[in-house]
Order: sequence, then C-alpha cells, then structure tokens
Amino acid sequence: MAAVRAFVAGDELGLVDAWNRSMPGDPTTAGWVRECVLLDPNFDPEGLRVAVVDGRVVGCAYGVRRLVPPGPGTDLEPETGWIPFFFVVPERRGRGLGRRLLGEALDFLRERGRTRVDFASYTPHYVLPGVDVELYPGGFGLLRGLGFEIRSSPVAMGRTLVGQVTPGEVLRLRAARESEGYVFRPPTDGELPELIGFAARAFNPDWGEAIRRHADPQRMVIAKKDHIVGFAVFGAYQGVGERFGPFGVDVKERGTGLGKILLHLTMARMRAEGLRTAWFLWGDEASPAGHLYRQAGYEVTRRFHVMTRGTG
Repeated sequence: MAAVRAFVAGDELGLVDAWNRSMPGDPTTAGWVRECVLLDPNFDPEGLRVAVVDGRVVGCAYGVRRLVPPGPGTDLEPETGWIPFFFVVPERRGRGLGRRLLGEALDFLRERGRTRVDFASYTPHYVLPGVDVELYPGGFGLLRGLGFEIRSSPVAMGRTLVGQVTPGEVLRLRAARESEGYVFRPPTDGELPELIGFAARAFNPDWGEAIRRHADPQRMVIAKKDHIVGFAVFGAYQGVGERFGPFGVDVKERGTGLGKILLHLTMARMRAEGLRTAWFLWGDEASPAGHLYRQAGYEVTRRFHVMTRGTG
C-alpha cells in the first residue's frame, strides 16, 4: 500500500519521472518543477501530497494557496485554493489512490481556511487551464466524483506560421489607423511601466506580471495614440517563443481593428525570428477574440474544463 506524505527534498526527480509516465501528453522537466512549484513563493511542502511505494514516487496531488499577492493592487484571494495538478502512475490506478491524494490536498486547503478550490486555474503557474477530458477521462471522472463542477470550458488554439503573410486588408487597416494617429511598434523602456499597469488593470494582474518578467520588449507590440490602448506579446511564459499572449485591446477601442493589426504584426515578428507555429493555451472560442483567431487561421487544438468545488 502506498504511503502518502508531504513533499521532502529528494522527491523531485521521482516526481518528474512519475509525472511523465502518468501524463505522457503533457510531460514536464525538473526545471519546470523547480521554477513553477518549488521556487513559487506560495509553495508549501505540506500541500504537495506525494504517494510513495518502496521509496518510489507513484503519484501526487498539489494543493496551493496564496501567501503573497500575484501583483500590485491584488489580494491573497483568501477564500480560494487551487489544485494545479494531480496524477497516479498507470500501474497504481483503480485502487483509490487518486481519491486519497486529492482528499489530502483538499484537507490541506480547508485547514488553512479555503472554502473554494479550483482545478486548475492557478496563475501564474498552471500546467493546463483545466482538465482535458479527451486525454484524461479518468481524472475528469475522479474530479466529478469528488463534487467538482465545470465552471468554464476554455480552448487552446494554434496555427502554422510557415508561409505566413500579412493580408493586404490588414496592411490597409493599419495605414488607416496610422492616419488617425495610432502607432504600432515595440514599447520603449520608458513605456513599459504604462504597459504593465494597463495590462494588469484592464485585463488580469497576471498579464501585467508576465510582461514585467519578460526578457525582451522586442517580442511585444503596442498600439498607442495618446496612451497605450492595446498590446500583443509572445515568448512571455517560460521563454517559449511560439507561445502567443497575453494579448488585449482597450474595451473602448474595440471594433476599430486594432486587435487584428496587433495579432498579424506579432505573427510577422514571430515568423521573422524563424518560429514555425503560434499557439496559446487559454481562450474563449465564442468570444470576439475567438472569432478573430479563427479569421486569422487558428484552429482549436485542445479543450479543457476549469472545475470548482467547496472544501467542505
């Protein structure tokens, strides 16, 4: 029978090996675990519940709550906890181990005052936006059996950049907006504080922090008139160049084509770097942005369910 306990130093290599045998569609690395779990300021080893048999890691479930706010002007979301990932190696499934691991992660969060738990939308270090039912039907069934309910169903999308050419209509649209005083270019160093603040206030604090941590402003494009009204970024997460986003346009400026211009300008910059695909993990297929992506040649590559439940 497996022993379940808190994470201890030395578990990390076994955890990576067990993860990759359990979730071959979403393999991880020691570097990702180090950066996004162990060095996360919110990490508490008591929340990382590890199952061990004969000294080998055979499963885990990770419960985490905020100990530091995600960015300026935000709070600790004191009612909410997250389970960003859980897994059990194939040969140990069907014995109740996954339920036991998730139960201990839920207990960890409840004992620390969390009354709501989300799978798996913990920012900035989520693995996937939610559960992929196609790849992990067992995990979805386990969550449902524990009382988790679907909160939203985002999609991942992507497209090839091979042969990508900015359409003439986009070039004409850009010229029209520039004649009205808009500019489209990478931000200067002096504009970065404004861009970070705009992304955080108008969209999501995590977006502002992603831009703050970005190593290369040349992988950003802004739309600006008197002030910044839109932006598109690539390579912002773990330095993965082909990952597009964050991307947003001021709600008062929508319908002007700024989003279409920013999207195509950014894809052109990605192609100039020799990147061959553009993709993102989290989007609303039915939103205006979803329609814009479709028009630009993006297709849905995966579907997820963000799920939630109380801790009681």
